[in-house]
Amino acid sequence: MADSDALAAAFEQHRDHLHAVAYRLLGSASDADDAVQDTWLRMTGADVSAVDNLAAWLTTVVARVSLNMLRSRRREQPAGESWPDAAETAVAGRAAGRGGQGPQDQVSPEDEVVLADSVGLALLVVLDTLTPAERLTFVLHDLFAMPFGDVAAVLGRSADATRQLASRARRRVRGAPRPGRAADFGRQRRVASAFLAASRGGDLGALLALLDADVRLTADAAAVPARRPMVLQGAATVSRGALASAGRAGLSQLALVNGSVGILFAPAGRLQVVLALTVSEQSLITAIDVIAEPERLRRLQLAVLPDENGL
Repeated sequence: MADSDALAAAFEQHRDHLHAVAYRLLGSASDADDAVQDTWLRMTGADVSAVDNLAAWLTTVVARVSLNMLRSRRREQPAGESWPDAAETAVAGRAAGRGGQGPQDQVSPEDEVVLADSVGLALLVVLDTLTPAERLTFVLHDLFAMPFGDVAAVLGRSADATRQLASRARRRVRGAPRPGRAADFGRQRRVASAFLAASRGGDLGALLALLDADVRLTADAAAVPARRPMVLQGAATVSRGALASAGRAGLSQLALVNGSVGILFAPAGRLQVVLALTVSEQSLITAIDVIAEPERLRRLQLAVLPDENGL
């Protein structure tokens, strides 16, 4: 392995696998590229001549690099993003900030979407709500079949603690409607789908027909450009707010939010905003909670659902 050409050739054999691991851990193609590049640099600075299983060694390295990036992302993450202004430009902003990289590392928003679709948008959205340790455990063990002992070594935790992390992550990934609420779920889904369609189409009349006269919309500070919590009351006011976010609605999807049907905005699988809806027995929306604060988003149990148009 001392020969640089042989070292590079050996690394290239595993590049696609390493990128797949990093992408599922980080949810960003450009971040995954960075993690793979860092792994290569660490490989060139290490003596791997005695490594029996290079694939396993590289997977461990890229996992540790990705875990550090996840933890750093959490520490540096701002309080939230304005709703809807920053959310609507999130993909474009990430693409614009990649100047100076080589052609193979330049990832357009369209490429991000294609890659997200290939992995599974629903999975990426839910993974984005897990803690770094939960996400790493689920990805390495459940998606890439790494033994718990090896995952534990990456995390610096015991195998039993790692199993508990995996169990908690699975419960959040496999979100489902609450037991005994099948009829309620069907009504919620029809109303949420109609609300999303009306928002996308800018149909004020349809929106008014779906909203209770006294509907109340609450939004946390991260969901409002002014960075202050906001409350809107009444069908006319709330419907105008929905029309103002029509651009974002076009990229939103139906989802289970803590067991009830809601709507989420997650461009390229990166969760930005969730609308938790309360639907009455009369099939009217009585409350909308707009959630954008990162810590609140992480506490949600989410699962993406197709809407009536299969989007």
